[in-house]
Amino acid sequence: MSDPADPRPEAGEVEPEVAEELPGLGLRYTVVDRGSGRSPRELKERLRALADRISGPQAINLRQQPIPWAYRVFFRHIGLDPDVQRTPIEELVLERMKHGGFPSRNLLDDALTVAIVESGVALIAFDADRVDGRLTVRRSGAGEALEGRPGELPPGTLVIADAERPLTLLFGAMAAGRGVGSRTRRTMLVAIRVGGVPEIAVEEALWLARSVFPD
Repeated sequence: MSDPADPRPEAGEVEPEVAEELPGLGLRYTVVDRGSGRSPRELKERLRALADRISGPQAINLRQQPIPWAYRVFFRHIGLDPDVQRTPIEELVLERMKHGGFPSRNLLDDALTVAIVESGVALIAFDADRVDGRLTVRRSGAGEALEGRPGELPPGTLVIADAERPLTLLFGAMAAGRGVGSRTRRTMLVAIRVGGVPEIAVEEALWLARSVFPD
């Protein structure tokens, strides 16, 4: 595993009206100069060790911890039921309890699993070469849609967008071709911060994800 001396993550923007309604909401992101691929043996071993640290009682009490609780509160604030559409860390811990571990999928997914479970912070990833300009959390405008998905977005939908278009719903579906695929050469790791999540935890989450990528 690498132990990079990472530059400080770049800050995304939040539309002023959204920032006023949802204090503490923010984005931080950093770019890794490679795509995904097969996970090395040491990463698979790290997943197994991470799974061994999570017992049934720990999983049950997870939502009472400050950072997971902050995401649950945020989900309810934006109209998502976290008991139906689970927060990222709760979804991963539920998967661990169902399967008895964290299945290794690929380098990126495994890196995100490690970072989310160890920090509690929500992370997603884009193909960095398919992102134009600074990331922004905003509300969708009339006629906007997610590429590759049918229908227009209801105006006012919370999205993460670049300078040209919405890339993904906030905690939802991603536009086709904007995620990391087999042709991705540079990966943008994105942390979504909500109110109650310390900035240091966001930076730790990005460092954890980035440090998993081999040199």
